[in-house]
Amino acid sequence: MAIDIKAPQFPESVADGSVAAWHKKVGDKVTRDEVLADIETDKVVLEVVAPADGVLTQIIKGEGETVLSLETLAIFETGAATLTSAPAMPVAEPVAATATTVAAATASDLAPSVRKAVAENQLDPSQIAGTGKGGRITKEDVVSHLTAPAPTTPAAAPLSLAVGERVEKRVPMTRLRAKVAERLLSATQNTAMLTTFNEVNMKPIMEMRKAYGERFEKRHGVRLGFMSFFVKAAVEALKRFPAVNASIDGNDIVYHGYHDVGVAVSSDRGLVVPIVRDAERMNLAEIEKNILEYGKKAKDGKLSINDITGGTFTISNGGVFGSLLSTPILNQPQTAILGMHKIQERPMAVKGEVVILPMMYLALSYDHRLIDGKEAVSFLVTIKDLVEDPALLLLDL
Repeated sequence: MAIDIKAPQFPESVADGSVAAWHKKVGDKVTRDEVLADIETDKVVLEVVAPADGVLTQIIKGEGETVLSLETLAIFETGAATLTSAPAMPVAEPVAATATTVAAATASDLAPSVRKAVAENQLDPSQIAGTGKGGRITKEDVVSHLTAPAPTTPAAAPLSLAVGERVEKRVPMTRLRAKVAERLLSATQNTAMLTTFNEVNMKPIMEMRKAYGERFEKRHGVRLGFMSFFVKAAVEALKRFPAVNASIDGNDIVYHGYHDVGVAVSSDRGLVVPIVRDAERMNLAEIEKNILEYGKKAKDGKLSINDITGGTFTISNGGVFGSLLSTPILNQPQTAILGMHKIQERPMAVKGEVVILPMMYLALSYDHRLIDGKEAVSFLVTIKDLVEDPALLLLDL
């Protein structure tokens, strides 16, 4: 029986998507729930799976084509996979047949980001050594395979490129990268963005992590990181300065009575901002677990649209990549974003003496249309005070 393979139901915030990759060709036999194609939106990648055992008989929307919600992508014939007998395996080439079988089985188990990298570079998964759990292939394995030096032979052919030839490669921008570019440009053009800076002594938190980190991980099953302290400090500061937690909607100011904190995460597809919802109700362990889960989902390309929709305030940590100082760009319609940076030991004056301390620069970018300079500076100083004296968070002072 022939049935239509349709695009997923997109939420209202997503207008359309595009076919990122077809993992099956016309005539391929597939089993139920096997991934047929990836649909890329400006937020996440959605998988289209086979509704039953059968054969892909026609592809209507090719790779790169735009698709709407529930639009037909392909025609699928159910039951054909079980009714059609498989060709006999050649006796003379058992090794090649086995390799093909392993490649097909491995490809179906790959994460979306890995499948995309394999497809783009036309690689055979069976030839890539997997270092992930259970021998699974990771994105790093694909990169290592591509960059590994090719085996040399005495009769190696000369390079086809002439000496000094300059090569260019043009590839289309992904929908996520295009959307990020659009939002960042809009933020710089349509807001009165200003950035204020301060620095924070990280020694108290570092000493606390050293003293209690092992017990914390043993009790809660997650490591005690820096981000949870900054989320807690930001929530407390947002309570004291509600305008920083607000947003502008036309001529209206929307004050949010909750604190959904976005934590910027770098993924293979670009920057995404999953939301720690109702952060004011969470303790440090709950925040760390949320962030850890989002990090894994971002790495595997499993973030849902609900995971990255909304948010009243954003925290970005460029320090994990070595950034010492930067000016983060607003994540509209939010009116402020906090930028964390690299912890760097610096000589500081403490009670008339020069002391070497682990310091971090903090940057708060804000929309000056809504937030005054005094509010922004006071907000950032509040975060500084709470981080430098974590007891203030515990005692609600």
